[in-house]
Amino acid sequence: MFDFLDSDWFNIGLEVVFVLLISYDLKKYFETRKREYVINIVLTAGFAVWALYPYYTSYVGWEESQKEVMISHCKDTNETKLCTCIDEATFKSFTHDEYIVMDKNSSDYLEWLKETKEECLDDGWF
Repeated sequence: MFDFLDSDWFNIGLEVVFVLLISYDLKKYFETRKREYVINIVLTAGFAVWALYPYYTSYVGWEESQKEVMISHCKDTNETKLCTCIDEATFKSFTHDEYIVMDKNSSDYLEWLKETKEECLDDGWF
């Protein structure tokens, strides 16, 4: 139901909203010099960090060399679109350290892998 929360466009939209809110408060602060706008700027920046930090694990958690060395989930098949989709979902869901120490035979991981394959094979509108 809330699959749009994982999309990059949702993250970009949030970033734009936060930039607009901060720029509006900056404009109002320079016009009026009221402290309440400084508090709004600090609170908005803090909320932006709190809301967007989990989304950046996909960009910060893996180095390019680690991505290249990682063994793909489906090395036996030739479905490169599915393999790419699952690999990208892995990069977004886990940091490199979490992925290395994770038990690949655990029920949680196997359930995540099953759901990810279903989402990758789904040809939905979104």
